[in-house]
Amino acid sequence: MAKLAVTEPVNGKPNEKTTMGQKIKEFAVDFWRQRELQSMIIPGIIFMIIFCYIPIYGLTIAFKSYTVIDTLDSAPWVGLENFKIIMSDQYFWDAVVNTLAISFLKLGIGFIIPIILAIMIYELSFTRMKKFVQTVSYLPHFLSWIVLGGMMINWFSTTGLFNQILLDLGIISKGQNILLDPGKYWWIATLSDIWKEAGWGTILYLAIMAKIDPTYYEAAKIDGASRIRQIWNITLPNMRSIISLNLILTVSGLLGSNLDQTLVLMNSQNRETAEVINSYVYRMGLTQGDFSYATAVGLGVSIVSVILLVTANKVTSKLNDNQSVL
Repeated sequence: MAKLAVTEPVNGKPNEKTTMGQKIKEFAVDFWRQRELQSMIIPGIIFMIIFCYIPIYGLTIAFKSYTVIDTLDSAPWVGLENFKIIMSDQYFWDAVVNTLAISFLKLGIGFIIPIILAIMIYELSFTRMKKFVQTVSYLPHFLSWIVLGGMMINWFSTTGLFNQILLDLGIISKGQNILLDPGKYWWIATLSDIWKEAGWGTILYLAIMAKIDPTYYEAAKIDGASRIRQIWNITLPNMRSIISLNLILTVSGLLGSNLDQTLVLMNSQNRETAEVINSYVYRMGLTQGDFSYATAVGLGVSIVSVILLVTANKVTSKLNDNQSVL
């Protein structure tokens, strides 16, 4: 019987038959074989190039003194001058404080509530009740902040629903416009955002829980585990990957904020606690026309957000036994 030829190592190293050129050729053959499917992503690639990559060149105005009568190339370079102004701008740092305060409140409260709500919905055995709760909790997500903001402005007015309830319960003796109180804005922004997005945030968690093997729960019941113990030892460990992913994305967006919500709920009375980075960039860029300064702020925030994203991914990968989520 003929023996198969064995390639001997050269200089003590294995002789790799598959070269880089062959790998590229195999990739090209596979790509051409699937050309009909691969061509479907071409519109998406073109869209990203036009609206995501080409505009990156516009970030150069962060290092220029740009005005509406200039072009991107004709505007004079000023180096890091705009960033120096940022470091000494008290209004910017006030916006940073407001952004972080609201973001941390949303992280501490808004991150946990969708998990709890998803588990509660999953534990419901009555199908119609489960669908009703899902529908009611999803509904606010599909309403724009223009609609919800108008409702909240009406509810929190002096004669609005919220004040009428407090008056009827005897908690207050005189109605007041809550949105005009700067001290309450952080909580209003946080709780209203949770009300709008908590139900929508349960979708991924419910999808993960639907894939959990029911035999795990049956075995736990046989062992005498309570429902809380089953949730703690079975449900939550199986949700760990998606919880880690959502945590990473949430942490990376700490310096971001809901611009629509801010523009609707902010007024001249609560501006000192309502002004966030996004609304500050909007005001400086589009309202006051300082495009270079606004671009410099946005660029700085983006860089910090990328650092937060990488850091959060590293931390969660350590907590997940060095398994990176991203």
